[in-house]
Amino acid sequence: MGKSEVWFVCTQSHRERVFKDEHWDQLCSEFDVTSNDTGQSLTSEQVAEGCAGYWGIITGWGAPPLVADVFENDPDLRIIAHSAGSVKYLLSQEVVDKYLVPRNIVTFSGNVAMACNVAESTIGLLLMTCRHWVHINNHYHETGEWHPPDVPRNVQGLLGSTIGVVGASAVGQEVIRLLQPWDLNIICYDPYVSAEQMAALGAEKVELNELFERSDHVTIHAPTTPETEKMIGAEQLACLRDGATLVNTSRGWVIDHDALLKECQAGRLFVCLDVTTPEPLPPDSPFRGLKSVYITSHASGAGYYGYFRIGEQTLQALRDCRDGKPVQYAVDYSRYATLA
Repeated sequence: MGKSEVWFVCTQSHRERVFKDEHWDQLCSEFDVTSNDTGQSLTSEQVAEGCAGYWGIITGWGAPPLVADVFENDPDLRIIAHSAGSVKYLLSQEVVDKYLVPRNIVTFSGNVAMACNVAESTIGLLLMTCRHWVHINNHYHETGEWHPPDVPRNVQGLLGSTIGVVGASAVGQEVIRLLQPWDLNIICYDPYVSAEQMAALGAEKVELNELFERSDHVTIHAPTTPETEKMIGAEQLACLRDGATLVNTSRGWVIDHDALLKECQAGRLFVCLDVTTPEPLPPDSPFRGLKSVYITSHASGAGYYGYFRIGEQTLQALRDCRDGKPVQYAVDYSRYATLA
């Protein structure tokens, strides 16, 4: 029996980002791999035209949406291995319902591997923001003064605090896991996770407003769905205590930016936005001029560790599918509508 044929539709630069050489060499030795050698990202039409006969397709950043013609032209397809995070832009609900579910085509996502990078960044951003390190550093370099007069010397750090996690997503769960050794209290809002499941993760399940009322620091990890648009607005922000920290590494969509701006201009909150709406913020955005707002340019997902885990997990997903084993981190189509 020959090797399963796999089409890597991404660019060379994407391969180098997510695959260590050893994992790529193993992939090529165990599967019949065809690489995209055009030097450019392929279009949906190009994938549909060239996909016939492939058992697996490896997608990633820069890969186009897989439209209906892909599945019409490739009845042999058994797995889509997405060597990146969210698959929602890649596969429409119609494609999932019409082709993936009836044909039992597996979709793997590297979202959990990506979560490692974002969660690590989240911890750092929480510390940086609540301890005002950027403001202190910039003030010293700009003025030569040892400490900014508008920054308190005594702050509520993470230790001894209550941290509110909005969303027990892959990233939210990883943040909770990383914080377990710390002497602090973790509360979490997620309507799709039971109190028992939340306790098993290491957090207390609470409602959204209660989370904002009780937290010293809030970190947001909610998906982009119709239900989460501006989910955090004036009502929730008003519940935060003076001097509280708010970090968003999910999507700008989740926060009402007008309401957030009012709170930041009032000087009550210290905020770090890794994501914004729009992105990037326009040059005249008032957020850019506020010292209490740090903007980190959607950088939290980057990092060798998580990226290379994507490649390693992609290889294992292909192996497991080939061998008839359950594919870890396969997308649950029954929950597709609520995925990020």
